[in-house]
Amino acid sequence: MGMSIVLRSERVVLRDLTESDIRRMYYHYYEAEDREFLEWDGPYEPLEEETFGQFADRYQAQLAIVGTDTPRNRLAIEIGGELKGTVGRYWVDKATNWFEIGITIYDSRYWSGGYGTEAFGCWMEYLFATVDTVRLGIGTWSGNTRMIGLAAKCGMLEEARVRKARIVRGDYYDAVKMGILREEWDARSIRYIKDWSGVHAAGCDK
Repeated sequence: MGMSIVLRSERVVLRDLTESDIRRMYYHYYEAEDREFLEWDGPYEPLEEETFGQFADRYQAQLAIVGTDTPRNRLAIEIGGELKGTVGRYWVDKATNWFEIGITIYDSRYWSGGYGTEAFGCWMEYLFATVDTVRLGIGTWSGNTRMIGLAAKCGMLEEARVRKARIVRGDYYDAVKMGILREEWDARSIRYIKDWSGVHAAGCDK
């Protein structure tokens, strides 16, 4: 059995989710006054109402792997000792080991201050160290200029654009795909994680 994962950059901590995080996440999705992140987060549809129990059930698998060596699908973003968001990954095609990644920062006061770049860079660094994949990528819409800019800062290139393929709040936008290959990531000099804890990576001394 491994330890809980804690990854530290200059100002951001990525760590395993806890039971108390799930309650706080529900607050941000359904009860907080500041819920602007929902205007930018996929899947670009109105949020369906659900009870806390229904919401929490979706995260039980994440809690179950804490303390194991299983590569994580989601980690909490902690800034200043408080939960401020999450990073995650989701499958596009398991047959080719193709998944995409994302980030959500709930508190809009922490947007455009470099926190998202640190958190996303740490997430990418962790995944390349622990998962046997040749690429990491995102899927977004052309109106989400913050996400496009963040991905570019972390080394991703635009790989595809499908014109007027997304409808967001009644308007058409392009679907945008961005990505980075493992060899391109390895060639970058910047690394985001300053302190690793609980990570077991083949060929990596963390």
